[in-house]
Amino acid sequence: MGIIATRKRAALWLIASIACCSHTLFAASPSTPATDAPVATRRSLDQPRPLPGPGPSAGTIKAWQDRKFGMFIHFGLYSIAGGMWNGKRVDNGYSEQIFANGPIPDKDYEALAKQFDPVNFDPDAIVALAKAAGMKFIVITAKHHDGFNLFQTAETSYNAVDGTPYHRDIVKELADACARGGLKFGVYYSTIDWHHPGGNKYIEGNSNPITSEQEAFNVTQLKELLGHYGPISEIWFDMGKPTPAQSAHFAHTVHALQPQTMISGRVWNYYGDFAVMGDNAEPDVAMELPWQSPASMFPETWGYRSWQERKDPQDKIRENITRLVRVVSQGGNYILNIGPEGDGSVVPYEAQVLHGIGAWLKRNGEAIYGTRKQPFAPLDFGYATQSPHAIYLFVAKLPPDHKLHVPGVADTAFGPAYRLGAHEATVDVQRDGEDITIPLDRLANLTTGASNDDIDAFMPVVVLPLKGPLHVRPRMIAAAPDGSFHLQPSQAEHYLNYNGEGYEAPATLYKLSWQLDAKATNYTLTLHYTPVPAHTKMDLWIDGQRYPLDLGGGAAGKQQAGSQVLLIHRNRAVHPYAMQVELTPPAPFEQGTALPVTMQSVDLSPTR
Repeated sequence: MGIIATRKRAALWLIASIACCSHTLFAASPSTPATDAPVATRRSLDQPRPLPGPGPSAGTIKAWQDRKFGMFIHFGLYSIAGGMWNGKRVDNGYSEQIFANGPIPDKDYEALAKQFDPVNFDPDAIVALAKAAGMKFIVITAKHHDGFNLFQTAETSYNAVDGTPYHRDIVKELADACARGGLKFGVYYSTIDWHHPGGNKYIEGNSNPITSEQEAFNVTQLKELLGHYGPISEIWFDMGKPTPAQSAHFAHTVHALQPQTMISGRVWNYYGDFAVMGDNAEPDVAMELPWQSPASMFPETWGYRSWQERKDPQDKIRENITRLVRVVSQGGNYILNIGPEGDGSVVPYEAQVLHGIGAWLKRNGEAIYGTRKQPFAPLDFGYATQSPHAIYLFVAKLPPDHKLHVPGVADTAFGPAYRLGAHEATVDVQRDGEDITIPLDRLANLTTGASNDDIDAFMPVVVLPLKGPLHVRPRMIAAAPDGSFHLQPSQAEHYLNYNGEGYEAPATLYKLSWQLDAKATNYTLTLHYTPVPAHTKMDLWIDGQRYPLDLGGGAAGKQQAGSQVLLIHRNRAVHPYAMQVELTPPAPFEQGTALPVTMQSVDLSPTR
C-alpha cells in the first residue's frame, strides 16, 4: 500500500464521514435509465463537480456504491520474502515494501523473480472464497512500488510471464475467473516504481515526484491493462506526487479506453471518481462523494508476513463485520485485503475470517448491499442503513432497557419491526415525542453475541419496514431567547476535499452546513470572515436557495474581520423541519475547490 505503517497510523485524521441528519425522503443515487445510453454524473450545485473529461455515468457510480464489500489482494515478489531477509525479521514497515525497508540491494531483490513460481495460486478458488465471504469485487496488485508486474507487459521483462519460471499472466487469469464467477474485477497500480530506470527510489512517505520517463512508462502500461484484460471496474492508483497535468494524463488515459472504470482518489489532484480513505482509516467528517475504506487483516502489513501473530479468528471476524457495518452506515464501500503466501496459497487464517464474515452476511446482507448511509444522528446502540423500503438497525450493544431508541423519525409510518432472517416474530414501533422506540424482548433470539463463537448472533439487525416516505428531523441548533442565532464554524458539518497533491496533502474545506430550529420566516444574516486581499465570490444557500456573494477585499492586517449583510428567506416547503444554512465556493465548482475565505461567524436575527 502507501507509506510505511508508522506514517500511515499518523494519518488517521484524514478522511470523511456521514453528513448527519438533514430531513429527507430516501433518494438513492441516480439509477440507470431505460435506454443503454450512459447518463452523465449530475450533482446539485452546492456539491463539487468532477474535473473535466470523460468519466463514469450515474448508473455506473450507483452500481459501484451498491457493491459495498470487496477483496483486495497484495501479491508479488515480496510474498516470497514474507517479511524476512537473510533469516531476520524486517519489522520497520509494511512487508510488501521490504525492498525499501530492508533495505535490500537491487540485484538481490530482483533475484526473487527467479524463485517466483506460485503453483498454488488458484484464481477460481480465490473467486469462490470472495463469493463465500459475500464480496462483490476483487482488486489485485498488478504492479506495486517494487516495480514487479503480475501481468505481461511489453515495457519490461520484469513480469510474471517473461521473467519468472511461472510464465503465466496472473492478472489475466484472475480477470477471467472473476468474469466466470460473476464478480467485478479491478487492478491496483503504483505510479511510483523502484525498479524502472526512469522511475523512483524510496523516499520517506513515498510522495515521489513522477519523472517524465516514469509518466510515459505508466501511461503505456495503463493502456495495456485497460486494453487487454476486459472490463476493469476500478483502478486503484497509489502513491507518488504527480503534477495536476500528470494526474489528468493518467485519468484521461483510463477513461479514453474505458469511460466506466472508477478511478481511485490516489491518482491525486482531485481526478479520482471515488475518494480513498487512509489505510485502515474511516471517516470522521462529512462526505458527499463516493468513497472507499481500504483495510488489511492486520495494520502492520498488507503483503504476506510469515511471522505475523494471528490470534483468535472469531475476534477478527467480529472486528471486520463491525468495520464493514461502520463504513457502510456512513455511505462508503469496504475493501478487505488478503496477502497470499509466496506459493500463491491463501493463508488459512485469512480464509477462515472471510468465511465467518460471509456466514454473517448470508443472513444480514440485505442490510448492507444496495443501501445508503444512516439518515439520522449517531445511535447509542449501534448503526443504521436505509433502503427505499426499510431502515436497518445494527445492534452492536444491547441497551439496558432492551429498547432501541431512534431519533427524529416519529413522522414516518413504519410497519411492525422484526429481526432480519426471522420475520415470524414482530413488534410494533412505539412513538416517543419526535423519536421512536422498538422493544426487543419479543424479537427472535436477539443477543449481541459478543462473547461467544456464534457469528449468527453477533450484531443482529432489526428491520423497520417503511409504509411511506421517510421523514427525519435533524439535530438542530436552538435559537436564543430573542429568536437570533450566532453560528460558529465549530457547530457546522464540515465537508472536505481529499486526495489532493499527495498522501500527506491536508484536506481542504469546501462547505459549512448548519441546521437551525428557526421559527421566523425572514432573517437578517451577517457573515463575519477573515479579510481577503481582493474581491472574492462565495455562495450562501438557504433551504437550497442560492445567494451569490461578492465579498469585498481589504489589506491583510488592516481590519479584524470582513462582513456582509443580507436579507434571507426561510422555505419550509423545501426544508419543513430545520432551516439549512450552507456556505460553498461559487457554483458551479469543481472537486478540489476550497471555500475561499475563513469564516469567523454567521449571525441571524429575525426581521420584524
